Amino acid sequence: MTLSAREIKDIRALGQKKFRQERGLFTVEGTKLVEEALQSDFEVTAVYRSQEIGEAAMQRITQQTSPTPALAVVKMKQQDATLPSSGLVLALDSLRNPGNVGTIIRLAEWFGIDTVLLSPDCVELYNPKTVQATMGSIFRVRCIYTPLTEALESMRASGMPVYGTFLDGESIYDAQLPKDAVIVMGSEADGITPPIARLCNGRISIPSFAAGGRGPESLNVAIAAAITCSEFRRTR
Repeated sequence: MTLSAREIKDIRALGQKKFRQERGLFTVEGTKLVEEALQSDFEVTAVYRSQEIGEAAMQRITQQTSPTPALAVVKMKQQDATLPSSGLVLALDSLRNPGNVGTIIRLAEWFGIDTVLLSPDCVELYNPKTVQATMGSIFRVRCIYTPLTEALESMRASGMPVYGTFLDGESIYDAQLPKDAVIVMGSEADGITPPIARLCNGRISIPSFAAGGRGPESLNVAIAAAITCSEFRRTR
């Protein structure tokens, strides 16, 4: 298979948000992710393998620092935006690091959380780094971009409590955690934004056990999300 200069240009362009949104397409790379895409209900429009197009061509279309064995072009899917009324839900408030967001989507699937809400200013779901960090969970976890204030107000009205992670919250190891809840994670730099903080029924924290009170000021948000989800699941 020989790729034309135009095909190479079009695939490379999908590394930019503007062109992804214009075309409704994104790329996934690596044998595992390509297979995950093919087995999902997303529409795969093309698959390129280095053994078919050659290493040089793959080097020109990859978004990675080094070419992977396979790359697929996938059509974006409009997700059902119905808000859950039970179970665990993750809500991401202004997270802009693609690796963190992708990792949180991956751990959501690990903990059996099928819906992740994202504020409109979160990093784009189809950013190549976000996609890569999900390790395929992007194809199975429902990710909804929505104004979080309205969404959380609606879910609270339906009986879903909202828990937020705060430095001054109750220790997560002492708190009585419900099986149905929305768990809000804020950015490492700014935490949960004030309008969202006001909607949190419960304020929880992950205490530090550093000797002498010394240590990092905060945890990486993806690590904090994993600990928080684990504790909510442990109390089921």
